[in-house]
Amino acid sequence: MTLLDAPVFDAARERRNHNLLVGGVGLLVVLFIGGWVVSGMPVDWPWRWWTHFRGRMTVNHFLTAVEQNDLPKAYGIWFHDPKWEQHPNNYNAYPFDRFQQDWSSTSSANEYGSIKSHKILAARMSGNVLLMGIRINGLQSKNLFIDYDPKTHSLGFSPVELYLGP
Repeated sequence: MTLLDAPVFDAARERRNHNLLVGGVGLLVVLFIGGWVVSGMPVDWPWRWWTHFRGRMTVNHFLTAVEQNDLPKAYGIWFHDPKWEQHPNNYNAYPFDRFQQDWSSTSSANEYGSIKSHKILAARMSGNVLLMGIRINGLQSKNLFIDYDPKTHSLGFSPVELYLGP
């Protein structure tokens, strides 16, 4: 085959290849934007979006259990151990009695009173944990700051506070 024996140009094939290319790129863009929206629209690198998604989901499950006053379930979510009652001695640093004082709706040590609603206002990666600022019961004066460890999938009180705006 020489240069003068080149195959005839196939316009239908070229149009099909072009449409597949444009459709594939469009699908990737839609998936990218969809992943960003599902993970909570974080201002972070895309490879950290899964941590944002898992962290927000874990905190929502935890606070929903607290709102329903299901503290044993919430304690299991806090430590990422649903069978924590079988080995409570593993959690002597933050025992269940102290957890009840911090989160029970009838406890005098609970700063928020009966927790009825929550809203995650901000989430940022700091080092190897995800810090979240949460508004409880619509109170703007007292926000809750929780960190999520993506390696252990456990929660903790954050020593760092995020700026949540005026």
